[in-house]
Formats: sequence, C-alpha cells, structure tokens
Amino acid sequence: MSRNIQTAILVSLSSIFLSIPFLVPGTGFVSLFAFVPLLLAENIATSEERRGFCWWHYLCFVLWNAATTFWVCNATVGGGLFAIFANAFQMSLVFGIFRWSRKHLQGALPYIFLAFLWIAWERYYLTRAQISWPWLVLGNSFARSTGWIQWYEYTGTLGGSLWIWASNLTLFGLLNAFLSGAWKTWNIKARIASLAGLAVLLVFIPLSSLLLKPGMDGVGLDVTVVQPNIDPYNKFGGMTQEEQNSLLLSQMNSSEGSAGTLFVAPETFTNDVVTDAVQASPTVSLFQGFVEAHPGTSFLFGASSRTFLQRRSRPSETARQLRDGRWMETHNSALMLNGGEDPQIFHKSKLVVGVESMPYPSLFRHLDEMLGGVMGRDVGQKEVSLLNCKGADGRSIPLGCAICYESVYGEYCTEYVRKGAEALAVITNDAWWKDTPGYRQHLSYSSLRAIETRRWIARCANTGISAVIDPSGKILAKTSWWKPEVLHSRIGLRTGETFFVSHGDFIGRISVLMALLILLGTLVRRFTSR
Repeated sequence: MSRNIQTAILVSLSSIFLSIPFLVPGTGFVSLFAFVPLLLAENIATSEERRGFCWWHYLCFVLWNAATTFWVCNATVGGGLFAIFANAFQMSLVFGIFRWSRKHLQGALPYIFLAFLWIAWERYYLTRAQISWPWLVLGNSFARSTGWIQWYEYTGTLGGSLWIWASNLTLFGLLNAFLSGAWKTWNIKARIASLAGLAVLLVFIPLSSLLLKPGMDGVGLDVTVVQPNIDPYNKFGGMTQEEQNSLLLSQMNSSEGSAGTLFVAPETFTNDVVTDAVQASPTVSLFQGFVEAHPGTSFLFGASSRTFLQRRSRPSETARQLRDGRWMETHNSALMLNGGEDPQIFHKSKLVVGVESMPYPSLFRHLDEMLGGVMGRDVGQKEVSLLNCKGADGRSIPLGCAICYESVYGEYCTEYVRKGAEALAVITNDAWWKDTPGYRQHLSYSSLRAIETRRWIARCANTGISAVIDPSGKILAKTSWWKPEVLHSRIGLRTGETFFVSHGDFIGRISVLMALLILLGTLVRRFTSR
C-alpha cells in the first residue's frame, strides 16, 4: 500500500469518526478515539520527514465540517461554504502549530500543547470572537449522549473537549507504543499506570454520571408551547402578519390557559414592534388582549424589532440611515406579556455572523454599503436581562430566554442563572435549513445547557422541534418536525447555582494559560537553540 493511500485512509477515518457523534444519536463515545487515525498519519509523516501533510489535515477538517454542517448552505450557499472552509482552516492552523512545536519540544509535551491550544481556540470562539462558529466544539459531541456527561454541571462543555483530547492522546500513545515496540521496554509500573489511566478515562468518567443527580424541584410552572409551522421563506411574503397572528391565536385559544400558564411562541414571530412604542404594535395589542382575557397567564414570543433615533450623527457602526434622515437600529427580540403590565423586552446578544451581525464593522461597513447592505446589522444588549412571568399564586417568576443561536453558548447562558433565572426558555426558527441534521443538532445543544445550569428548559421552534427538557438534559416531551402542534407540559422551578454557573469556564481559562506558557517555552527554545 502506498503512503498516500495509507494517509488517505487514516485521514478519512478521523473525519468519519469526528462526524458520527453529530449525526447519530447516542454515539458520543466515538469522539474518544476519533483523532487517533489522524495522529497516527501525522506521526508517520513526521518520522519520514514528508512534506505537504498540511493539506491532509486540512482535508480531514474540511470533510468533518462538510459532513456535519453542510445544511447551512440551505440558508445561504456562500455563508455555508465560508463556514465549512474557514472553520476547517482554523482547526488546521491549530494542528499546524502543534506540528511546528514538535520540531522544538520532545516527548508528550507537543501533544499536551495541542490539547490546550485546541481548547483555548474553542474558548475564544465562545467568548471573544466576532466571527464565531462554535457549532463543532468537541464537547458538543455528547449532546445526544447526555447520560455520559452529567458532570458538565462542574466543567461545562469544554470539560468534554478536554476528556476527548485526553482519551485520544492516551489511546494514541499506547497504540504507538505497541506499534513501535516501545511497550516491551516499559516496566510493570509504567504498564499498569498507563492502563489504569485509560480505564479512568473510558470507564470511570462516564460511570461517574450515575452518581450525579439534579436534585429536587421547587414549585412548577405550566407551559404551553405553540408551534405554528410557518415556512420562513413564505413568512414575509406569502402570509400577512394578520394571518400569522390569527393562526397562532387560534392555536392558543384551543389550548389550556389556566392561571399560571406560560404560553411560548417562536423567534421573530412578528416584525411590527418599535421599541419605544411597543404597545402600539398591532401584534402586541392583540396578544395583550389574549392574556388579559385569560387572567394569570403570560405570553413569551419573538419579534424583529426596530429603534428609530432622531439624530444627525451615526449612533452606532451598524445603524442604517433612512431617507428622512433618521437612523434605525434593528434587534432580534423576545417579549413577555403579563395582563395589566407593560410589555417586557429583551434583545438577542449573540448574533449570527453575516445574517444578523456585521463583524468588525469599522472594517466591513463601507464594503457592505457598497454592496447594498447585504449583511445583518442587528444590535444586541451588552448584558443579559430576565423576563418575568406569573405563577399560579401570582408570584413573579424570573426566566432566562435564549434566542436561537444564543443557546449554543454555555457560559453565556449561565448569566441568566446568575441573575436569578429559575427556568430557561429557548425560542428559535430552525426551518431555514430544511429537513437536515441542523435543527436536530440545535435541539440537542439545549440539553447541554440544561445540564450545565441544572434548569428546566421550554423550547419553542417555529417548525420544530419544540420540546421540554429536564435538568438532566433528558427531552421529556417534544413535537414533530414541520407540523403545527401545541405542547402542554409542566416545568420545575429551581434556585441555586451549579459549580459551572458560579465559577464559569475554568477549563477554558486554564487551557488558555497553559497554551500560552507552552507556546512561550517553545519560542524560547526555538531562538536559544541556534
């Protein structure tokens, strides 16, 4: 077998193994050995001093991204291709830096550097990057294998990334030792220690989840999740807002609406909300009438809202100027209605790059205006805020509402709980991608948020899948895909904070520190070994 064929097989195996957990439920364990073939191929290439291996590991990451996130192209072909190739390039860059470090570091240190550097890059994606696409964070591999990762309440999703790297590197080290014959030179203590470490990684860590229970719930809250099933490609042209309102209202009127019930409708349901005159919206007025006709109920729904500003100077880099000289800012918002109270409003903070937000506006704004304004320019809140609904006893219940893409960001969602949220809601519209793995992956990430925060989640998707998720990440009830349905359930209300909520992403922070220290040591060795 030629070296190129051998490399192609190994690279293809890694791309397949990395993809399986994101496509097949219950297969998160595959990620624990997914990198081993790629590491073997890299080790062979390095030992033989072969050139051009960078193209092979880039191919591996392109195949992984394409197999798992090809569905983005259904919404935007250009954006989907950019996400695949640009994300793969960043992964390949991290792997390339690891390969460079092998020229200056010995033993296991370059591999330890690879693990910390990868996780540090994932943390950057989850926190500071303006062009952010954290869909394939390694810890997300277990989103549909939640029985294995109840300990995410301590570590968050990047704890899963660390577990995956530790397992892969241990398996690779042992396999490489067998193949090279080094295993025969190890003494009995080294052999026992290596096998014991492997047992901890592959057996004891997943079994530890059996010991972790979410605890007891407090008073419950009745929820009615309304899935209208409106095709988003016809939403703004095929149906008037009045027709959409009538459809949703008919579903709500046919549902249970006793005191203390929270009705939940999807993201961007209406586009007639102006932020400084919310009650003037025909949709808000109609639904306010509904909750007043059903005393004690509350209604949470999404809106594409606008803020008009009377000023000559540009209020922000992303504002658009209207013909009458006013400036307009747009938002992806969530509104909460309680009978007899002013509407509450929250603006989405984590915005989808290109579609909702313009990254680095000082750089891209002029180009976007030359192209006719093709990029989204939504403005989000700098800090999260809670929305309050009414319980059966009239108590005001604080909720955190993640709007669509925000539910992918674990540490971001903990901010709701730190502010006092007793339950979480997710409102979204996942039909842009059609019947592909995208909406199923997005649903599964809400299970991770439930475990990290130990909060119940009521999730409403325009076309599915809407669901109720308990604090262990288990989906207790869900709707069908692409069907109008109403889901009645009850969620628990909880106080207190998990370790992850209280302390944040400590694994990500440690990884950044360790990656920087090893990188600094590598540079020192590089320039002092001449």
